[in-house]
Amino acid sequence: MLDHLGVQAGDVDAAAAFYIRVFAPIGMREAMRFPAGDSSVVALAAGQSGPQFWLSPATGGETRELHVAFAAPSRAAVDDVHEAAVAAGVEVLHAPREWPEYHPGYYAVFLRDPDGHNVEAVHHG
Repeated sequence: MLDHLGVQAGDVDAAAAFYIRVFAPIGMREAMRFPAGDSSVVALAAGQSGPQFWLSPATGGETRELHVAFAAPSRAAVDDVHEAAVAAGVEVLHAPREWPEYHPGYYAVFLRDPDGHNVEAVHHG
């Protein structure tokens, strides 16, 4: 359904570093970067995909929490995202577990990104 998603960040470099480090277990990588005023726009991708998750400089204050879920290829990858988050000192909202209220086999970890958003790695087993 979605082609790509753009998120404004208070500090694009810090946000990009967070996503690349914490979501490395699912193949998150920087796909491209270009200047935008005093900052940059950074496009992230996973695996062989093209850029799908874009970070750009914030143009105003946040008014709501955003939720983004990234697909993980396995439960082990979800656990690896959790380990990377803990190692980076990231706030863990919900440790990895199955969420049967969503559907059987929904295994996910929920984290807080540098801008206060709820981000998730999920495997649909």
